[in-house]
Amino acid sequence: MKIIYEDNHLIIVNKTCSELVQGDKTGDESLIDQVKAYIKVKYNKPGEVFLGLVHRLDRPTSGLVIFARTSKALTRMNELFKEKKVIKKYWAVVDKAPPKNSDTLTHFLIKNEKQNKSYVSESQKSESKEAQLTYKLLKSSDKYFLLEIELHTGRHHQIRAQLGAIGCKIKGDLKYGFPRSNKDGGIHLHARYLEFEHPVKKEPFKITAEVPDDPLWKFFEAEIGT
Repeated sequence: MKIIYEDNHLIIVNKTCSELVQGDKTGDESLIDQVKAYIKVKYNKPGEVFLGLVHRLDRPTSGLVIFARTSKALTRMNELFKEKKVIKKYWAVVDKAPPKNSDTLTHFLIKNEKQNKSYVSESQKSESKEAQLTYKLLKSSDKYFLLEIELHTGRHHQIRAQLGAIGCKIKGDLKYGFPRSNKDGGIHLHARYLEFEHPVKKEPFKITAEVPDDPLWKFFEAEIGT
């Protein structure tokens, strides 16, 4: 667990692709469990530790996850996300260049609970939800392409499904069409950047997560110059 920001109201973790944000049927230890244990020890907290999960990341995705240390911070962060006052940017490494260097994609996603997968529809259906994102091509290598994605909605597997729909499969993402898995079981999708007004301090807040320690990620990070 790598905590990259902490104050009395928020804790932000740079999640690895192997970490589970919230407990599930696997029974594996989750980030919530780890952060609670960390707070309990560091601040010598008796009894149950309060920790609110503000948003989630898929297990194979890496990057920024926000936790709230107080109910006030949790309520206000939930409002910011609901009112779309949080700027969320991801980096994705894909196998093909997108049709345009930058574009806004609008699709309708249908979630299949049994398969834990979302399917893309070009038109709205009764069970579908609108999904929108904006991407731009940042860099390319001899085999792969780095895209920056800004999410405008927060749908299940949205980036994975929408990029797959335009022929850009995320490296390692077998579920959405990439032919091979990554050795670590993750995918090359990283929650890179968040920007919002701090829920208590009421000051502009920006944070960037370093990419995973992986040769391809490090190549692109060096090319961008960050």
